[in-house]
Amino acid sequence: MGLMVNIVMAPCGEFWGRKWNLLDIVTAVVFFSLHCLCMMAPFHFTWPAFWVACALYLVTGLGVTLSFHRNLAHKSFRIPKWLEYLFAYFGVLSLQGSPIEWVSSHRYHHQFTDTEKDVHSPLQGFWFSHMGWILDSGSRFGKYGGLKNVEDLKRQPFYRFLHRTFLLHSVVLLGSLLYVVGGFPFLAWGLGVRMVCVFHSTMLVNSAGHIWGKQVYLTGDMSRNNWWLGLFALGEGWHNNHHAFDFSARQGFEWWQIDVTWYVIRFLQAIGLATNVKTPTEAQKRRKALHNKVMAAEN
Repeated sequence: MGLMVNIVMAPCGEFWGRKWNLLDIVTAVVFFSLHCLCMMAPFHFTWPAFWVACALYLVTGLGVTLSFHRNLAHKSFRIPKWLEYLFAYFGVLSLQGSPIEWVSSHRYHHQFTDTEKDVHSPLQGFWFSHMGWILDSGSRFGKYGGLKNVEDLKRQPFYRFLHRTFLLHSVVLLGSLLYVVGGFPFLAWGLGVRMVCVFHSTMLVNSAGHIWGKQVYLTGDMSRNNWWLGLFALGEGWHNNHHAFDFSARQGFEWWQIDVTWYVIRFLQAIGLATNVKTPTEAQKRRKALHNKVMAAEN
């Protein structure tokens, strides 16, 4: 395993002012191929393929937002192991890496938000925060020296298995199933369009969510609440709320802040599957409200 890591991470050449290794090149080729597949979708439109893409967008999107983010990275609630593993598998089908790698990067992001050590801050430019950081694995892993902050996941065989095989599930197995069931239209829409949309909705939280929108809470970083991103990213666009209370299973605090992921968690709680669901109290929100801080400073 160590030899394989050394081979994959060894520099293969220098492009655009930095060194690229085999992992960076493979990642770029996969992203390019998926975007090409996405662009072919309009020429192979069928309504069944469209609805398959919509269903997979919701399922795999929740795999990222509900499982990778709120359950595994922040431990905002608990669910039975079988359901935890099921949602995590849905997240793997989004092609955003394994739960171990995703959670590690996100925990480092919160530890070093909008500083030089942040894994994807817009301080290094919009492109870098959106997807440039994914194509620079040397910088991404080199900043922290590996996956040292996810021992809770590394202890579990299921997550170690997904870490080694996530490409097999998200591309080979799912892609083959879609092609067998619905031919190229299902592949173009269910894999191409759906994966591109889920990917960019997640990445926009890292980029647009730290540039455009409104700050309600004093968090000491650039996080913003963005309504259209809240819709597109299943509730993750209320990003200033999240950075203010990263332990919270709910990110859309107001009734009009649509948070689809929270609605699913709330449903699981109502039927007894989600427990220890964490949300901030009204007193906590008042203490951290930005306008209160400004008023106190003026007085």
